[in-house]
Amino acid sequence: MKPAPLALTLGDPAGVGPEIAVKAWSELRHGGPPFLVVGDFQALASASAGGASILKKVIAPAEAMSAFPDALPVLDLPLRARVVAGQPSAAAAPAIIKWIETAVGLALSGAVAGVVTAPIAKAPLYDAGFKFPGHTEFLGELTASESYEGARGPVMMLIAGDLRVALVTVHEPLAKVPGLLSIEAIVNAGLVTAEALRRDFGIAEPRLAVAALNPHAGEGGALGREEGEIIAPAVRALEDLGVDVTGPHPADTLFPETMRSRYDAVICLYHDQALIPVKMLDFWGGVNVTLGLPIVRTSPDHGTAFDIAGRGLARPDSLIAAIRLADRLAQARAKEARAG
Repeated sequence: MKPAPLALTLGDPAGVGPEIAVKAWSELRHGGPPFLVVGDFQALASASAGGASILKKVIAPAEAMSAFPDALPVLDLPLRARVVAGQPSAAAAPAIIKWIETAVGLALSGAVAGVVTAPIAKAPLYDAGFKFPGHTEFLGELTASESYEGARGPVMMLIAGDLRVALVTVHEPLAKVPGLLSIEAIVNAGLVTAEALRRDFGIAEPRLAVAALNPHAGEGGALGREEGEIIAPAVRALEDLGVDVTGPHPADTLFPETMRSRYDAVICLYHDQALIPVKMLDFWGGVNVTLGLPIVRTSPDHGTAFDIAGRGLARPDSLIAAIRLADRLAQARAKEARAG
């Protein structure tokens, strides 16, 4: 099997995606891992001090491998209208969606080793009729996800240092979360996470911890009934399925360093329960990974940052970490494929 590059989708071109893509290439050009950008050539040229001189249009991903040390390879799928940094527009939505679809198609075909996605802004996409809450759900639809013992992705995982957190609910209003929790949803997230830890992260016997929803894990029902009626039964069900799992644990005591040695990943119940500890631990270098897909997908753990777009201030740390992690996960899957 010939080495293949990663595909980096440009994200919202009015955000920091173009800038951090160029900065990531500058950092990785000599040591890799190699990648090509699926996006608009001119948006990248405008985001670079070197302009178009550091870019190279490619027709096929294979061309990116030899081009990468000398220029940032770009699979040019142009925007229909000019983009102004910091000013998102629904007019860019068709191109943004096409970039994602193209990269996923390349990954499914094996032409690229995996997909890394620069940040998108959801409001402009919604204005253009986009019907998915975010990248994660859209990627699940595009790939039809995978099934592990009846469990199915996508499941969002965030990683910072030695902390991995997977989410049961993702982009949901906090008021809706209790009603969306179920034994089945928690078991599904646990099974997908355990399988991903084995296959992609090389953890033969993964250990999971499940967070509680309410303060003090519900205090025996005095502060909420979800722990007793939903979360604890889900933990028992996962145990019955052979998963090494504990919980529900009070979330305020689950994330210190002394606790992190006791598990390989935490199953969190809602967005901020997972993302606050990740960003406290490594604000600049956190990575988002989508579990339960037939392809590798990672992304930086930050948004489009329209307020600083076009000003040369954006840091590429998280994107670089996402590219490096995608490469490691792709290598793990390739090794498994050769062994199997």
